[in-house]
Amino acid sequence: METDVTAQLYPRERVALVRDAAAEAGVGAVLLTPGPDLRYVTGYHAQELERLTCLVVPAAGDPFLVVPRLELPAAQASPAGGLDLELVPWDETDDPYALVAGRLPAGLASVAVADRMWAMMVLRFRAALPGAAQVAAGRVMRGLRIRKSPAEIAALRAAGAAIDRVHARVPEFLRPGRTEREVGRDIADAIIAEGHEAVDFVIVGSGPNGANPHAELSDRVIAEGEPVVVDIGGTMPTGYCSDSTRNYCVGEPPAEYRAYFEVLRAAQEASSRAVRPGVTPEAVDGAGRELIAEAGYGPLFLHRTGHGIGLESHEDPYIVSGNTEPLEAGMAFSIEPGIYPGPHGARIEDIVVCTGDGYESLNTTPRDLVVL
Repeated sequence: METDVTAQLYPRERVALVRDAAAEAGVGAVLLTPGPDLRYVTGYHAQELERLTCLVVPAAGDPFLVVPRLELPAAQASPAGGLDLELVPWDETDDPYALVAGRLPAGLASVAVADRMWAMMVLRFRAALPGAAQVAAGRVMRGLRIRKSPAEIAALRAAGAAIDRVHARVPEFLRPGRTEREVGRDIADAIIAEGHEAVDFVIVGSGPNGANPHAELSDRVIAEGEPVVVDIGGTMPTGYCSDSTRNYCVGEPPAEYRAYFEVLRAAQEASSRAVRPGVTPEAVDGAGRELIAEAGYGPLFLHRTGHGIGLESHEDPYIVSGNTEPLEAGMAFSIEPGIYPGPHGARIEDIVVCTGDGYESLNTTPRDLVVL
């Protein structure tokens, strides 16, 4: 039985919204296999298997969910089981792709396939629907998912609070003589202990590894006086994600590090303050990037300022030069400028939500350098 929170996160009307969006996009049907789009529409967190599970939403006609018969109980027990949605099981000797094709209106000119559909499934659908051009379902789903509902923002706020609690515990784990991998293992355990159901990533970038924005955990031993970048995130039981980066030093950091960290701190604040409806992501990116460039560190800011977040750690909108689509209330994304000279590096990251007149930061731990 679905809870009130589940019903708010995955409301019944989303299937109809997908149908309307498909019609508006001129797509004959939307085909969603397990992944964030299927979960967004139905609340069903289906296993990704070689057996086909697929929500089929025709632009004209009734939607249905095709599932392997052995997965039918899980589908029925999920929020999808409470929707006005026909569940169509198939047996091991059936061809589920032919089953889908046979239930769709004849002569479809196009179908939208889930952005994360496995290639083998895309090709099987191409063979089963030879007259239908395939397009990415992202063009249909993007407008629905990019603006978060109040329930989704509440879920992201809870995720932010959970990862903040983990950052508050990082000083327990960081000390000279320990390896990045040892510290990362403790952080991963804390991510689960503080309310996540899955660990999505743990970056513990010490010394020169802090200059790699996507550093992998290693057996490098953390030394006295070294800055450490800690970028962590997970998925909550609601399906919504966390992501936050803070900076630590085990002992007094080098003077040159303190100098560029203060520039980075100001840049992160400037980009955050730039967030409000009508402002472009390009302008938000530029607000912090300009300060970093003026201080002489421009070439050392290697990546975009941020990415959207929700049922995926990275999704629309992307806070980057060239993105001129105005921000709207309900959009949620990271603000995470970085400076990476080489001997060490730093990044400060919060998840923010664009509000009616500004922004709300979903991460509230101090953004200052934590010296241990």
